[in-house]
Amino acid sequence: MRILRTPEERFANLPGFPYPPRYAEVPDGLRMAYAEAGPSDGEPVVLLHGEPSWSFLYRHVMRELAAAGLRAIAVDLIGFGRSDKPADPAEHTYARHVEWTRALLLDALGLRGMTVVGQDWGGLIGLRIAAEHPDSVARIVAANTGLPTGDIPMPEVWHRFRDAVRKAPVLDIARLVQAGCRSELPKEVLAAYDAPFPDESYKAGPRVMPSLVPTAPDDPAAPANRAAWQILTTLDRPFLVAFSDSDPITGGMSPILRKSMAGASGLRHPVIAGAGHFLQEDAGAELGREIAAFVTST
Repeated sequence: MRILRTPEERFANLPGFPYPPRYAEVPDGLRMAYAEAGPSDGEPVVLLHGEPSWSFLYRHVMRELAAAGLRAIAVDLIGFGRSDKPADPAEHTYARHVEWTRALLLDALGLRGMTVVGQDWGGLIGLRIAAEHPDSVARIVAANTGLPTGDIPMPEVWHRFRDAVRKAPVLDIARLVQAGCRSELPKEVLAAYDAPFPDESYKAGPRVMPSLVPTAPDDPAAPANRAAWQILTTLDRPFLVAFSDSDPITGGMSPILRKSMAGASGLRHPVIAGAGHFLQEDAGAELGREIAAFVTST
């Protein structure tokens, strides 16, 4: 496996993200990065980002969680942020991303009683970890995400996105993030999203992730996701659905999750107004307060 590692100087002067990087080894000889905020003995809240962002996305959320006395742990998925980047797209599989992230959270960090927060691919990975290791999970937060099995067609807008990412001669990471926001991002914030990727050779992760989403019933990841659905729909862990009101890609999943997940019953599920797919950018402080209130009240 040919592994690329982004030079640290690329991450100088990140706006609103003063948290020093931390690292741990995960399978396949890879180094995985994460950042923390809040007391080290606080209840752990794991923040999992999606395509094509990194832990920087959660900077506003982290501040709110830390202020509430919680231990916020924002992870960089393999291929993103400060984490190592396998250069061959074929090295990236759904199963591997689940295992890399599981190894960081459960083996390296030894987390127990954690609240798992997942947005976009962070949900596809986090929901699998929660289903397969429920004894380590206290709560779940799904934010603009889902757990596709290939049994229900993806929306057309998603197919257009997948094809654009696959075919683009130059993959403009910052532009993809901006397209998923309702607010106009400052140039220094856009630069922070470009920082992990010095050139196209570093972008195997962002390029391949949309193609790893199960879109057909016989997808290699479909059986594991179906099994996860069966577990999650009966699991007694509190399950918060915190979606924005303006996400054309995942918006349809919100009522399905609220209705299907056993742990969602009886909870108040917030709808974050005026936010797009990347609700952490458009309304990160509000999302952080909602997560903090959910954790402290359950």
